[in-house]
Amino acid sequence: MWPSPDGKPLPPVGTAEAFRAFARELAGGHRSWNAETARFIADQFDELAADWDTARSTGRDDPLRDALHRGGPFPGGPCLELGSGTGLFTPLLSGVFPQVISMDLSEQMLRQAAARSPLRVRTDASALPVADAGVAAVAAIDMLLFPAEIARVLAPDGVVLWINQLGEDGPLYLPAEDVAAALPGRWQALEADAGWGSWAVLRRVH
Repeated sequence: MWPSPDGKPLPPVGTAEAFRAFARELAGGHRSWNAETARFIADQFDELAADWDTARSTGRDDPLRDALHRGGPFPGGPCLELGSGTGLFTPLLSGVFPQVISMDLSEQMLRQAAARSPLRVRTDASALPVADAGVAAVAAIDMLLFPAEIARVLAPDGVVLWINQLGEDGPLYLPAEDVAAALPGRWQALEADAGWGSWAVLRRVH
C-alpha cells in the first residue's frame, strides 16, 4: 500500500453515487447501453477535453504505476487502453507493453492525446473493432466495464488492469470482486491500494 497524499480531489457526492450506481448496473447486466447513451457520454467528454489535463484530471498515476510494478508478470503483446482520454497514462503502459492502442468515445479527447498516443481509435467499448483473443492486456482506468467484450478480445493468458484513480470515492468505482464476478468464466485478482486510488490485475483461472 502506498500512502495517500493530501489534497484528494473528491467529486460531488450525489453525482459520484449516481455514476457508481450506473457503473454497477451496467457491469452486472442490469442497465442497457445504447447509441443514445454513447452519444451523450461522447458529447460530455468532447466538451471537457480542452482543459482536461489542467482542470479535470486528478493528475495522479500512483495506482497504475504500482500495478505495473507489482502486478506482473505481464504477457507480451498489444495492450488495449479503454477510455484512454487525453493519453495521460499511455506512456506508462508503453513502458511495459510493446504496443498500446488507445481507444475512446470522444474524438476531442483523442485529438488532445496525439502527442502521447500514436495509435488512437475512436470507438465504443461495447463493440470493439478487435479480433477475438487479439490483445494481451486490457487497461481500463476510471472506465465503465463491458465484461463480455473485454473477455472476447483478451487472449487466454491475457490480463485486465482495472484502475480506480480515486478508489472508493471515484465516480466509476467497482471493486475487484465485482469486476471478476462480471467477467465471463472464472477469474482471480491481485489488488492493492496506492495513493488516492486502487488497482487490480485480473487473470482467467484455467
